[in-house]
Amino acid sequence: MILGIGTEAGVFLYAGLSGMTVMFAYGILSCLRKLIPHSLRIVGAEDLIFWVAASAYIFNRMYETTFGSIRWFFMLGLVSGAGAGYMLECLGRKAGRKISSVLHREKGKNKSLEKR
Repeated sequence: MILGIGTEAGVFLYAGLSGMTVMFAYGILSCLRKLIPHSLRIVGAEDLIFWVAASAYIFNRMYETTFGSIRWFFMLGLVSGAGAGYMLECLGRKAGRKISSVLHREKGKNKSLEKR
């Protein structure tokens, strides 16, 4: 089956969204690990369960979009989506740090004005 370039682009974008979804889900799992301390065995079991579920999710997305055949643009879309999601996460963290520092600076100015 030969797909047109428009269809391939749509599949690529859909794969990118799937890659972002898996990357953000793992980020949420990592945040939960920081909030609730785990032993190494539990972390290993969580990782195993997560990656089996992520593999099933990716297989399902691939099956629905490319009818079960592995296409290079789907794989490239997954990797690109995960990379773009990582960059968005880094930008969000950077913006959060900047907003936090501005708020702390403003809070310090307000305290100094109150003392006068």
